[in-house]
Amino acid sequence: MPKHVLITGATGLIGLHTAKALIGRGDKVTIFSHSLNSAQRKIPGADKYVKWNSEDEKDWTGYLEGQDAVIHLSGAPVMAKRWTGPYKTEILSSRQNSTHALVKAIASLDIKPEVFICASAIGYYGTAKSGETFTEKSPAGSDFLATVCKVWEREASIVENYGVRRVSLRTGIVLDLSGGALAKMITPFRYFAGGPLGHGKQGFPWIHIDDVTSIILLALDNKSLNGPVNLVAPEKISMNEFSSTLGNLLNRPSWLKVPAPLLKILIGEGEETITKTPFVKPEVLENFNYKFKFENSGQALKNILQKT
Repeated sequence: MPKHVLITGATGLIGLHTAKALIGRGDKVTIFSHSLNSAQRKIPGADKYVKWNSEDEKDWTGYLEGQDAVIHLSGAPVMAKRWTGPYKTEILSSRQNSTHALVKAIASLDIKPEVFICASAIGYYGTAKSGETFTEKSPAGSDFLATVCKVWEREASIVENYGVRRVSLRTGIVLDLSGGALAKMITPFRYFAGGPLGHGKQGFPWIHIDDVTSIILLALDNKSLNGPVNLVAPEKISMNEFSSTLGNLLNRPSWLKVPAPLLKILIGEGEETITKTPFVKPEVLENFNYKFKFENSGQALKNILQKT
């Protein structure tokens, strides 16, 4: 039997791949989107396309009826702009308010979805000292992005009070050329200007987009998966090591580091999320015996680069 699945943020990198995978396997997908034209163009074949504003619950709550699952991936892009006061407010409120609205709407339903899958990020752990490794059992950090993730997950967890299973996806750096960090990193490498950001000793907790999609489908289908899940590959690798691997595969040097002070000038407070990224272990997935499609960065990058 096909599942009925509602997705927010479906035109983003992760949402796009997830929606297409669900449609491809025969599920009935409802897309909540701020831009219906964009959603219809990028994701043909969905069951319904609904104009979505989280503040107008009366306009969309009815579409939650009959859904087996809600996958909530919507939120203002973290690194799209410099972290000014107003943009930090937008980053937080876009996640807190939309998650709160969805959970509140779910609470009002007579028949509730079986699972609520909500985005989060490895930013939950905050910035890290050199060499620290975090699992799902590790405490939250105290910086801005950690605070955002804590609020985000707290709002999502309220759905458990209504008998709905909740999965929070603490996503790392997603590898795909259609968006995300890799798409931005690869251009300077092609022009012989690539290299690590900052000192390079920080973690680079990555995951291939195909594994992201597979894990979301796993979270959708398997009732024993719940709570926070680190979406990162098992490989423990530094920014230096990742940059070197990328440079070798492109036959380009990887020695041109971008120093932290320059990053601070360019992107402001968000610099520390890049230069002090923690090492993160996917302990829940490993205990679950999930078989990663891509376990090392060289293998993952070869697969992605051969598509260009």
